[in-house]
Amino acid sequence: MATDTRTLGHAAATVGDALRNVGYSEAGVVDLLGDDAYSGGVEDVPVNERMLPETKLATVVRAFFLLRPVPTDDAVAALGRDAVESLEAAGLAVVGDEVAPRARILPVDDLYVAADGFSRDLDDPPDYVAAYTPTARLLDTLTPRRRVGRALDVGTGSGIHALRAAAHADHVLATDVNPRALEFTRLNAALNGLTNIETRLGSLFEPVAGEKFDLITCNAPYVVSPERRWTYRDAGGTADEISERVVAESAAHLAEGGFATMNVSWVARDEDEPDERVVAWAERTGCDSWILVAEESDPLGHAAGWNSHLQSDPEAYGAALDEWARYLDELGVRWVSDGAVILKRRAGGEPTVRVDSIDEDDVQESGEQIELAFENRARLEQLGRNDLLELSLSLAMPLLVQHELEPTVDAPAPKDAVAVLAAGTNSAVDTTPDALEILELLDGETPLEDAVEEVADLRELDDDELREFRRDVLDLCDELLELGALRLD
Repeated sequence: MATDTRTLGHAAATVGDALRNVGYSEAGVVDLLGDDAYSGGVEDVPVNERMLPETKLATVVRAFFLLRPVPTDDAVAALGRDAVESLEAAGLAVVGDEVAPRARILPVDDLYVAADGFSRDLDDPPDYVAAYTPTARLLDTLTPRRRVGRALDVGTGSGIHALRAAAHADHVLATDVNPRALEFTRLNAALNGLTNIETRLGSLFEPVAGEKFDLITCNAPYVVSPERRWTYRDAGGTADEISERVVAESAAHLAEGGFATMNVSWVARDEDEPDERVVAWAERTGCDSWILVAEESDPLGHAAGWNSHLQSDPEAYGAALDEWARYLDELGVRWVSDGAVILKRRAGGEPTVRVDSIDEDDVQESGEQIELAFENRARLEQLGRNDLLELSLSLAMPLLVQHELEPTVDAPAPKDAVAVLAAGTNSAVDTTPDALEILELLDGETPLEDAVEEVADLRELDDDELREFRRDVLDLCDELLELGALRLD
């Protein structure tokens, strides 16, 4: 990469403008390569390359999405001569008769994110920088996006979360122990025309000692592992020590009213109490917290998941499984969980902790839902259970309803209806068919008790049935409020 920051900034900005002008975007890539374009690996490149037409956009996709060299004349036709010369000045390509890419540039929403190319598993260097991984996507979707003054991204990697925060923060600080990660972050800021991102070299929160922030994001290495192979993956320390530190220090650096969203991992000595440790961490922060469990497994399953890149080499795969299982066994670990912890610092009241499971593949943009969920929890803390009946509620997001659930091993006697959030975290709430009828009457004006009485009259419920119905409605509404699916009006 270029070392002159002025040259780098101008060159990267020139490249970014040219990519936008040619229409290089997520939609453009998917239109050319299909819905699975972003999940493909280096093994898919030969097929994908042959799918591309002879167009300017296809030239760019071939070079910077598939990392294939393209004739310089084609690159000039697509991007312009200034942009092609700027590719080399910014360290993004080597230019001769061909343009040979040195970094992969991914369109992510309205951003461009440059990073190292396709992962080659064991051949990746220790300071490998990934662009936009599934865990990065999860953190992205679970981060509130309200306007803030100061934001901090810890373990920034390619800088994707700093870039996202730059759109709604006055100033963003990005830290990383990996110098190459910070180089990519600075490059990506210039590529996207962003001037409010500052980088600092150092481990986790060390570069920001004593400072406070309105938003903190952290996708630092959290994998519980006996290895120290990759800076971006392996946690170091013992078991979940790094994750515990991330939760505690995020809280310590959080300004009043601020949010922190972080990906972490935690272990358990008893699989029947899988979240005991992370709940204890959250309680010690003095913040309201929401723990979202994305993955959980026994030690062997954990080892298998994080070593799947070795499956083509049975001997190496087996050795890794044995090493990881032995490491976890020596620590007394019986269960390992990965997920997100979201904190909000507020004055007054007792801090609250909530734990839910999510399917990370189904999670959509959840920032507004998360803000409302924490706001609702703070308000509910001030209310008695029956006080809710005097208030009016409204839907904050679309809900789907399902009926006649079949019993399962995990839920042998479930209620026979469920309300599913059709956006955000896509959470589900078990309830009854009668209670679901209330949802159609939540107009933000009618007190909840009036809606209950209306359904009760239609159903001709007797006093006992009415008490049970009211209880089910309160259970449903309380749960949906805590999930940020309803609004207290």
